[in-house]
Amino acid sequence: MNIFKNMITTVVAKGLGLLAAVVAITSCSSIFTDQSDCPAGLSLHFRYDYNMSYVNTLHKKNDCLTVFVYDSEGNIVTSCTESGEVLADEDYHMDISLPEGSYNIVAYGGMLCDKSSFTFKDAAVKSAPSKMSNLRVELNHDNMTSDRQLHNHFHGAKRLEMEKKFVEDTLYMVKNTNNIRIILQQAQGNPLSSSDFIFKITDDNTLMRYDNAVIPNGTVTYHPWTKGEEVIGDSDQSETPVSVAFAEFSLARIMAGSGSKLTILRKDTGDVVLSIPLDRYLLLLRSELYADMPPQEYLDREDEWSVIFFLDSGLRWLNTHIVINDWTVRLNNIGL
Repeated sequence: MNIFKNMITTVVAKGLGLLAAVVAITSCSSIFTDQSDCPAGLSLHFRYDYNMSYVNTLHKKNDCLTVFVYDSEGNIVTSCTESGEVLADEDYHMDISLPEGSYNIVAYGGMLCDKSSFTFKDAAVKSAPSKMSNLRVELNHDNMTSDRQLHNHFHGAKRLEMEKKFVEDTLYMVKNTNNIRIILQQAQGNPLSSSDFIFKITDDNTLMRYDNAVIPNGTVTYHPWTKGEEVIGDSDQSETPVSVAFAEFSLARIMAGSGSKLTILRKDTGDVVLSIPLDRYLLLLRSELYADMPPQEYLDREDEWSVIFFLDSGLRWLNTHIVINDWTVRLNNIGL
């Protein structure tokens, strides 16, 4: 009898547990009048996989987030910020209280950090621009020159429809900062010194609109944030050591067809070693491996570049080929 009693008790307990589970699962269903315990508003996730690896790395490269929410007419509704270790969690999401409606979301990564390399163009609306059309960010520069390593800067934007009480969505980000390493190698293997050359990149890419479009703001001159010499090769491995000179630049967003230019001069004579359209040369690699990828997408996805130029004995560029990100590009039949 006790056995049957225990069985009945167990069945009833399991039944009550199942009922509780069903109630818990359906407690946010519309069939209930009281939905005070239901989540409300927007749960916004952030992702940066717009890179050549197609892997999300935002949690590894970003240390602060700034989010602006505008209504369908472009008027500010609210703004939110986050910083610190919480952003190192790949599953991080920002909860924003929003009623149903249509919204425009604009977000920046690395914008309001201590090390930020960008500021809002209009100081009067720095904290939360009342109009989305006034939202512009500008590279920090010194009289249109820049020689600093830029802090990682990201942008994301989307139109969002809050058609129900709770919406969970993801905002995809684009990285707007690039590092370009220029390497000079003498074809005969003679050593080179970076101090014997003047390196510079010119472009008009310091000002970006709310939709991340680069808008005219005047020509900026980038100088290397670091330069020096390195020896490539190891005699112990039967390789002939080669001394090269290098210079590294940190640039804002590179736009296809922008007219960006890389120039290298001899310091002693002022003679031009090379002067090339930078964006067009960087796209030469896409023509070999990523022919189906639109030019601007390729320039946005790739953010670290290494370009090797070979010089003759007179320190003139041998413009038959260059090496971009370890891939050799032949220039004989390419018209630039």
